[in-house]
Amino acid sequence: MPELPEVEALAGFLTGRMAGHAIARILPVAVSVLKTYDPPLDALHGRTVTSVGRRGKFLVFTTDDGAGPYLGVHLARGGWLRWKDDLPATAPRPGKGPLALRLLMAEPEGAGFDLTEAGTQKRLAVHCVRDLQDVPGIARLGPEPLGPAFTRDVLAGLLSGERRRIKGVLRDQGVIAGVGNAYSDEVLHAARMSPYALAANLSEEEVSRLYEALRTTLQDAVERSRGLAAGDLKGEKKTGLRVHGRTGEPCPVCGDTIREVSFSDSSLQYCPTCQTGGKPLADRRMSRLLK
Repeated sequence: MPELPEVEALAGFLTGRMAGHAIARILPVAVSVLKTYDPPLDALHGRTVTSVGRRGKFLVFTTDDGAGPYLGVHLARGGWLRWKDDLPATAPRPGKGPLALRLLMAEPEGAGFDLTEAGTQKRLAVHCVRDLQDVPGIARLGPEPLGPAFTRDVLAGLLSGERRRIKGVLRDQGVIAGVGNAYSDEVLHAARMSPYALAANLSEEEVSRLYEALRTTLQDAVERSRGLAAGDLKGEKKTGLRVHGRTGEPCPVCGDTIREVSFSDSSLQYCPTCQTGGKPLADRRMSRLLK
């Protein structure tokens, strides 16, 4: 799933190609992709793209200097954006393939992007709205962790009273915008913190450590991704991760074996030596299945 750093890089990549140019057509292919009906997608036809930005994990296309409508795109778990300079002019046919939506620019002719989605769970979402707050996922977003207003005290306030495990809190878009499964693993590894720690029980020193790890990890990832083409972002993300997706490999800090447990609807990776005092975490979902 694209998270804050990749969506930020995608926004920059698209701004460089779309800003100042008009949208020719937007062609939905998959029935499930479009989540709004008023205004219709064709209200964006002929509109000039002012910029492409990011809100949490959403790509936000601003048209006509903010007069709208806006286009909001959430790539979800299996979605991706593929920019092409030579898209066919004929409308794509609905089918069983991964193509969900095509956007064609008026100029240069043939330029635009396809939105694709892998897998059977169709969660990729496109919203055409007059106000970005009309997108439920944007309206509920918590603060941006790299924003100037996001201080250590703001983080402490968000965590106070949270009786959930810190892994789940970091992934909650209503608490902090833009962090998903991969970067929450990376942040907790950098902070030397167990993913099972209760957020409300963190000490002052642990909150400070988490704050620094959160800001540094995300900012480093943004810098690594900046300026890359859309097709290169997935590879950059994978190579930059130190623990996520690296089960069985040695920890780059201490050399211990990186382990994995199930968590919520996915899995997490961690280093026992760096994060849990050398003790393996219990796989709670698996334990319930064995009962």
